[in-house]
Amino acid sequence: MTDTKSSETRSGFAAIIGAPNAGKSTLLNSLVGAKIAIVTHKVQTTRSRIRGIAIDGDTQIVFVDTPGIFKPKRRLDRAMVDAAWGGVGDADAVIALIDAERGHDDDFSRVIDGLKAHGDGGPQRKAVLALNKVDVLNEKGRERMLKLATELNETGLFSETFMISAQSGSGVDDLKHHIAGLMPKGPWHYPEDQLADVPLRSLAAEVTREKLFLRLHDEIPYSLTVETESYETKKDGSIRIQQIIFVQRESQRKIALGEGGQTIKTVGTLAREELQEMLGAKVHLFLFVKVRENWGDDRERYREMGLDFPKN
Repeated sequence: MTDTKSSETRSGFAAIIGAPNAGKSTLLNSLVGAKIAIVTHKVQTTRSRIRGIAIDGDTQIVFVDTPGIFKPKRRLDRAMVDAAWGGVGDADAVIALIDAERGHDDDFSRVIDGLKAHGDGGPQRKAVLALNKVDVLNEKGRERMLKLATELNETGLFSETFMISAQSGSGVDDLKHHIAGLMPKGPWHYPEDQLADVPLRSLAAEVTREKLFLRLHDEIPYSLTVETESYETKKDGSIRIQQIIFVQRESQRKIALGEGGQTIKTVGTLAREELQEMLGAKVHLFLFVKVRENWGDDRERYREMGLDFPKN
């Protein structure tokens, strides 16, 4: 913990909320300056709240990457959306992120409705609007973006608007500095050199899940979860990790394995290489694929993902 006096420092939590695939995880990584959240082109990649820690002057900001807001269909979907709004309720500041290319669609309408329901837009706290991916817009796209920003600000929900590119980092420092000014006075919550509040077992599972998302067919990733069964640091400093990939049907297990086990071998290689870079140590990664038909209704899996088990 930092030894700076609490009267001289600020520290607080800022939730990043938005529709699926708006770029929340990419923004979190950009704000922190390191990859701590997995990123894929598929929607609903983030399943639980992930905390990334950034410093701006004397202020420590704990950014919370939340699952995307969408219309839930399954029990897991409901748990993910509940986790997102839980992150908003606990935060000192809220960043509402919108994909400037996609515009104001049904999912972002749910974000607007949720912000109203959770008390933002009142005199105590308003959200900060961040329009993402502005660097890829053409002239007509920029005109649509400015019109969209005007319409959204007329809702009274937002205190400031930022035009950013989470991918390139454009505008991100200005956004971070503004959020720092919204944090309350007090001591820092984490040591100065800590970048994330994620157990290493969970981080390792997320890395493997990212590689699976990127390699498998569209329908398969949403039917799987990854559990780190063991995580052991050896005497020579290397790390031995054993993980189980749970799928819901035997046909999915065969797809995850691939012909001759080639898919799972590729996933294992990619995950191991990234983990070695992140952890700064040699990693021995062992992956096993098992069928568990009802893992989506398993309370223990929800607990491991940091999600509350929905009542119905």
